[in-house]
Amino acid sequence: MAISYMLKRSARARAMRLSVFPDSRVIVTAPIFLGTGAVENFVERHTAWIHKHLRRTMSKSVIRIPRNDITRLKRNALALAQGRCMHFAKYYGFSYNRISIRAQKLRWGSCSSAGNLSFNYRIAVLPPQIADYVVVHELCHLAEMNHSGRFWTLVARAVPDHKRVRKELRNIIVSFS
Repeated sequence: MAISYMLKRSARARAMRLSVFPDSRVIVTAPIFLGTGAVENFVERHTAWIHKHLRRTMSKSVIRIPRNDITRLKRNALALAQGRCMHFAKYYGFSYNRISIRAQKLRWGSCSSAGNLSFNYRIAVLPPQIADYVVVHELCHLAEMNHSGRFWTLVARAVPDHKRVRKELRNIIVSFS
C-alpha cells in the first residue's frame, strides 16, 4: 500500500528524515541533492515503521490549540500551577522555591534539587485530574528525587489511581491548529 507523504527539501539536511505527526501527516525531509527515486525507496523501506507510528497516533487524544493562544495559556498555566502547588504542598507538608512555566516539547514538568518546579504551559489545557497528577508528581520529587517505590507511594496518597491517570496523560497530544 502506498503511503501518502509530504516531501520537504532542505539545503541543510545531510540525510533523509521521517516524521509522523499527531494528525497522521507523514513528512519526509530530504537533502536537495537526492532524487525522487531515492526518496520513494526510503519511504518504501520504512513502511513498517511509518505504519507503526500511524497506529500509535490513532490511539491518542489530540487537543488542538490555536498558536495565538500561547500567551494566554502561559498565564493560565502559571495560575493553575501556583494554585494546585499551594494546595498539594499543604496536603503533603512540602515547601518549594519557585514555579516557572516553560514551552517544553517532551516534558510536562520537572523539579530541581533546589526545590524549583517547572511546568509545561500546555498543562493549562489538560483535564483537571490529569493536571493535578502532573503537579503532584513534581511535588513528590521534593521528597524523592527518583521514581522509587517510596516516590510512587507518595504520589498515591493524593492520586490513588495514578497509574490510570498517567496512562491517560501518555495518550494525550497537544498540537497547534
